[in-house]
Amino acid sequence: MAAPVESLRKRKRGDTGPSPGSPPGSPPVPVREPPCCPARLRAGTYWLTRIVLLRALAFIYFVAFLVAFHQNKQLIGDQGLLPSRLYLKSIQQHFKGRVSWEALSYAPTILWFLDWSNMNANLDILALIGLGISSFVLIAGCANMILMATLWALYMSLVNVGQVWYAFGWESQLLETGFLGIFLCPLWTLSRLPRHTPPSRIVMWAFRWLIFRIMLGAGLIKIRGDRCWQDLTCMDYHYETQPVPNPVAYYLHRSPWWVHRTETLGNHVIELAVPFFLLLGRRMCLIHGVLQILFQVILIISGNLSFLNWLTIVPSLACFDDAALGFLFPSGAGSLKDHVLTLQDEEARGAQPAPTLGGVVRRAAHLSLAVLIGYLSIPVVLNLLSSQQVMNVSFNPLRIVNTYGAFGSITKERTEVILQGTTSPNASAPEAVWVDYEFKCKPGDPRRRPCLISPYHYRLDWLMWFAAFQTYEQHEWIIHLAGKLLANDAQALSLLAHNPFQGRAPPRWIRADHYRYKFSQLGGRHAAEGEWWVRKRIGPYFPPLSLQGLQAYFEAREWPHPEPT
Repeated sequence: MAAPVESLRKRKRGDTGPSPGSPPGSPPVPVREPPCCPARLRAGTYWLTRIVLLRALAFIYFVAFLVAFHQNKQLIGDQGLLPSRLYLKSIQQHFKGRVSWEALSYAPTILWFLDWSNMNANLDILALIGLGISSFVLIAGCANMILMATLWALYMSLVNVGQVWYAFGWESQLLETGFLGIFLCPLWTLSRLPRHTPPSRIVMWAFRWLIFRIMLGAGLIKIRGDRCWQDLTCMDYHYETQPVPNPVAYYLHRSPWWVHRTETLGNHVIELAVPFFLLLGRRMCLIHGVLQILFQVILIISGNLSFLNWLTIVPSLACFDDAALGFLFPSGAGSLKDHVLTLQDEEARGAQPAPTLGGVVRRAAHLSLAVLIGYLSIPVVLNLLSSQQVMNVSFNPLRIVNTYGAFGSITKERTEVILQGTTSPNASAPEAVWVDYEFKCKPGDPRRRPCLISPYHYRLDWLMWFAAFQTYEQHEWIIHLAGKLLANDAQALSLLAHNPFQGRAPPRWIRADHYRYKFSQLGGRHAAEGEWWVRKRIGPYFPPLSLQGLQAYFEAREWPHPEPT
């Protein structure tokens, strides 16, 4: 009677014993469930994870290149606020007037090898190629190392000439994430399930190491920074004073005090405790992934932080294996899930594809990646452990492993720079009428509803937030912008939402005033009158400027003097 019992045990496990004709001692062959009970994907493989990761990364690349295509000409083009040609020229002069290895190392960019006489065309070509490749990967769900390396090189080329417009942590984060994405793929093959190229566990752990550093770095910079993170009051201010608030932030700002305390405490738990879940086995790793994605979704809902939070979701996806992500894919014969089940069955039988030279090279590449990341992580880890921690810094020119952090300090009041123009011949005359320019997204007209644009990003609006709590001497580009507005420059005006001098003579004078902004009180008088903001003038930010008065300023910086249109 022992034999039937053993046979029953095998059937319960889904094993039928060795297949007919197989040698003695061969492993049992897993049996698929009958059609009424579809087989479940097993844990521990990452075929579907790779597809989800590639599509998510391609989406971020698409947004980033779209922003570049729409805004780079105005910001760093031939007639841009900070021309990239002048920037590269200054680097070249610093390294004795030639394109040397030192210059390439300082600013790695394809633009060194292109014709600088039409930088607008160069910038557009890089952005359009990036848009095309990222669109393909997003739609197809597959890529190879060549395509992913091209995306990385194109975006790195833009970041390294972007100057202050690209000087934020999410740019380095996209480059690091994109670099890891190269090693997700086969070298040449374009297939969603390349049978000879299973996803590498080394790469998956590299993504997990990235999200670990992002979150822990953000948490540590907070508790070492502004005291309001320690007394749990930072969220009393954040929604109102963040760079580009959205409509949801208006209502969240008026939440009860205890809600803000809970939010701040929850932020510390997510950033300081949850990252260590990655080290506690599969189940806790899955919980880590779920919590981090939910946290990023909350941040997306509550503010316009560019594509930062969308990008931070990408490495979190590496916490999920095929068994966890199977619900995202349709079932049925011939489906991706069915093919993954076949691959898992082959792996369980030990029927692995014969080793190939490409496979050996790829494994060597992954081991080299692990060594490289380990080596480049040394200064990053030392920075995390340091009481003098710095955030959003790269220790290598290719930005492969970086430090991260966000909102180490919180501004307690919101100030805005409002640009105004007048056609009056005398800027100081009492009868001079000054009218406001409106930006695409930053607060201006108190009656205008806050915008909702994430993951898209207006780089000029973001920099105006920094300019408001610093001085115009620290942001020379704002004087360049004023000069272009004095000439009704169409390219510069495309960065704005409203030109009060549209269809008529350009202003004779431009000035900037400094205002303090607060959200209007829900149910209060200002809100009843349709005002989202209440503002009060603080004083001048820079004095009235004329086009003629700026000529010497422009010449000293080699900026072309704008001609009125």
